[in-house]
Amino acid sequence: MISLPRDRMDQVVKRFEMLEAQMAAGPAPDAYVRMASEYADMQDMVAKIRALRGAEQEEADLHAMLEDRATDAEMRALAEADLPGVEEKIEALQKGIQILLLPKDAADERSAILEIRAGTGGDEAALFAGDLFRMYERYAAGKGWRVEVASASEGEMGGYKEIIAQVAGKGVFAHMKFESGVHRVQRVPETEAQGRIHTSAATVAVLPEAEEVDIEIRPEDIRIDTMRASGAGGQHVNTTDSAVRITHLPTGIMVVQAEKSQHQNRARAMQILRAKLYDMERSRAAEERSESRKLQVGSGDRSERIRTYNFPQGRLTDHRINLTLYKLDRVMEGELDEVVDALIADHQSKLLADMEEG
Repeated sequence: MISLPRDRMDQVVKRFEMLEAQMAAGPAPDAYVRMASEYADMQDMVAKIRALRGAEQEEADLHAMLEDRATDAEMRALAEADLPGVEEKIEALQKGIQILLLPKDAADERSAILEIRAGTGGDEAALFAGDLFRMYERYAAGKGWRVEVASASEGEMGGYKEIIAQVAGKGVFAHMKFESGVHRVQRVPETEAQGRIHTSAATVAVLPEAEEVDIEIRPEDIRIDTMRASGAGGQHVNTTDSAVRITHLPTGIMVVQAEKSQHQNRARAMQILRAKLYDMERSRAAEERSESRKLQVGSGDRSERIRTYNFPQGRLTDHRINLTLYKLDRVMEGELDEVVDALIADHQSKLLADMEEG
């Protein structure tokens, strides 16, 4: 049987019932919104705790029936038949509660900044970066998230040398944080006359979106430069200095936005800079909490080769969890749930193991 912190479970139920009573009393609208949000977050856990209590009581009753000499043979047979199913139900509920009690990543519910950059492989790497972006766009559309491109540098043959986008919606970072790293592709480029398979790569970074309260950026710590913006191949050339480059002097982080509106460029550049600084703070805190970052599947290590996309074999392999799927065409259409769910499950199992060791 799984050992659960019963005192903590009691506190969760007590807090849930208190919120229920306070909401029924008709608080002020802003207080009600806060309470309703917390109440909704707790509903699944409380439902599982109550179901576990009911199942444990049922198990106790069945055992009592079997131990009672007065129980007739027919009732005893029914109790013996029901007991394994109740025990399985208890185990499943315990596992579910254990996962819900795991420490939460404060950024999980946030929107995210998605950055994709072509790596080794020249034009083919840029094309692959474009394929990855379309894959994430389709995945986001299936989740009901909104994708808005902040900046893009197109490759000469298509695709992107670099593309940065905001992916907005509830729980975006929780689902996409494990995508950070080097993605490798093996396929025959359209420009390859001999039909030889080439290997290229693109780097993906997923950063949780940060609020102003998360990261303070002092005016004296940044330098803002404006310059003339131009698109790929000299298209969309602006005659005004609308492009914005913000340099964070203490860290050397530089963000460039080069769309038509200088005001919008400045706002987006600050948004991306804030996300990068927030990501640095999260990484530093994770380093301090643990010498080993083995738990951090989505630690943000951009140099780690995490996945291979082999087009001739229709195969996707995630090297972190030894997952291989032979449905690459569907994955590239945005069907990423099987991969993402496996990564989340692996991360949770490592957290559970770490808690048990602790």
